Order: sequence, then structure tokens, then C-alpha cells
Amino acid sequence: MAKNIRLVCTAAALVPLTVLAAACSSSSPSKGSGSSPNAASASGKQITETGSTLLFPLFGAWQNAYSTANPNITITSGSTGSGTGIADASQGLVNIGASDAYLSSSDIQSSPGLINIPLTVAALMINYNVPGVKKPLNLDGTVLAQIYKGKITNWNDPAIAKLNPGVSLPNLKIVTLHRADGSGSTFLFTSYMNAQDATDWPSSDVNTTITWPSVPGAAAETGSGAMVTTCGSTKGCIAYIGISYLSKTQPLGLGEASLANKSGKTVQPTHSTIATALASFDTNTPASGAQSLINTSAAGGYPIINYEYAMVKKSQPSAAEATALKAFLNWIVTTGNTSTYLEPVNFEPLPAPALTVAKNLINSISG
Repeated sequence: MAKNIRLVCTAAALVPLTVLAAACSSSSPSKGSGSSPNAASASGKQITETGSTLLFPLFGAWQNAYSTANPNITITSGSTGSGTGIADASQGLVNIGASDAYLSSSDIQSSPGLINIPLTVAALMINYNVPGVKKPLNLDGTVLAQIYKGKITNWNDPAIAKLNPGVSLPNLKIVTLHRADGSGSTFLFTSYMNAQDATDWPSSDVNTTITWPSVPGAAAETGSGAMVTTCGSTKGCIAYIGISYLSKTQPLGLGEASLANKSGKTVQPTHSTIATALASFDTNTPASGAQSLINTSAAGGYPIINYEYAMVKKSQPSAAEATALKAFLNWIVTTGNTSTYLEPVNFEPLPAPALTVAKNLINSISG
């Protein structure tokens, strides 16, 4: 993995339950009330979360359901990006920092009491706005790396045409989009390019935040919603967007690329291909929960999948806070991992070995 440098930010505003439904229906991250978050009170009646915009639509459904069943618990959340979620949890500003990326070695060194708990399984799409192309385009890590480095600048480039025989590609400039904020999606995308082609995309450029190559016309966006909106309005764009935003990318006519996996097969992100990839990894979940699920060797597996994580301090300020947090997290990895919650955002449940690890980590929390 890369030289580990995580973005450290001040905590962003939290979203209370009363406005969460509206926030989740929008393609843009909610700004919240503008107030600063604080860790839960000693009574354990409040649970706070910031982090992953990829997870945010699902976290909203969890939040609504759990608060309805447990009206004595107030849950607030913020769609701030994984980097902020990790930083907020590390600093004790929130109970849960949601992240698409597991803790780096530098995170663990700087915050030794922080643990990452697998919650569910997601995938990252590579989306594009190329009018007239109906068939999903085939792409691989080498071509993506060369696009994001500015070596490939047009959609009819021979390297793209070679992966897509028989497809009429337009003479259209490629506009690369990347995340401006600390993003687990950036970690997943750069991990895939590195796993496919370490020469064109070295491990030093794998992280939640990186210094992107200077490419004419490239745009930096904050949050998954902004990636969707900008790509939808920009002909020729290419972007990496979490699969929880599929219901927003499709109405805009954005394509989802078929990506090459380690076996060389190009695969679309679907329930079946994500499950196939997951099955090739699920027996090896380490006790820490930190595991890369990138670039599966399963022929029918989609190559950019990941665990969504809860970053939590193992030692909570009070027994009441620890009890409330453990109850919520145990609900997430059991009831919250059923089709009722996962299917609308195209996520997959934790496999049995990862679920065991998650429960062990949750039950290690104390106050």
C-alpha cells in the first residue's frame, strides 16, 4: 500500500434525523446545520457519525429505521468524505467515522485506540458521459491510469479502441473528474489502477487524498453527489462514483464501464459479479477487519469492491456510550445487512467470516 498520508480536517456539520431523508434524496452532500459535532453525551442517548459519501445513502436508511425502533436514541450524521470521518473519529468528535478505506499504518500509529469495523460491502463504478455509445465500454487499469495522467486525451484513442472492438468511438475530449476531499473512493480507484499497472500508477499515488497529475480540463469535486452532477452535465467526462448512486447516474445517461479484473476479463458491476468477487476473498478476513478486495482473480468478479467501515474508538468515554454504540453497530451488521436496506443501494451483506470479525470488534468496545 501507499505511503500512508490521510487528510486531517476539522469536523463538518452533522445531519439530524429530521433532515436526513431530504439529504439522502439529493445528489449533493447535505451541509447540515453548520454546528460543530460533539461526541455522544455520557447518557448514551446520542450517536454521532461523519464520513463516507458512498455509505451515506445507506447510513440514512439505517439511521431512520434504528431511530424509529429506538426513539430514545438520537442519531446525527454527516456526508463529509472518508478522510473527515477518520479524522473526526480519531479526535473523538464523533462516535463513528464512516470510511470506504480501512485504517492506514499511519492512522493506527497516530490513533492506536481506533479500530475499523466492516459494516457491509460496496462497489465503485467508473462512469462516463460519451453520447452515442450504447454498449458498456471496456476499460482496464492501464488505460485509466493513462487517462488520469493525461497520456490518453480523446475517447477514440487507439488504446481505448483496442479494448472495444467494433464500437464507434467519438472524437471527443476526455474530461477527468476526481475528488477534492479526503475520499475512500479515491483510495479504491487509485488502488485498482496500482493493482493493475504499478508502472503507470505507483503505490505512492494510492491514498484517500493524492496530488493528481496536472491534466488540462480536469475538475475536482467534493462528494459523490457533485461527481454525479458534474459528469452528467459534462460531455466526455469520466468519473469514479460509488454504486449507491446508480439510481442517480442512470437517469443522466452515464455509462458504467466494464472493468478488467486480474484474470483479464472485463466485468460489469452487478449483484452477481460483486458477489463472485467477494467470494474470492471472504475466507481471509483478518482479525483487524482491514482487507483489500481489489482486483479479484475470479473470472466473473468485479474488480473494485470494498468493505464499508465504521471507525470507532475502542475505549468510549462512558459505559453508557459504549453500550449504545455497540447496540447500534450490532444492529447494522445483522438487521441492517438484510435486503431491505442493501438492495436499494446495490450493496452486499458481509460474508460470514467478515461478520464474525465485525462482531468481535464491536464487542471489544468498552467504556
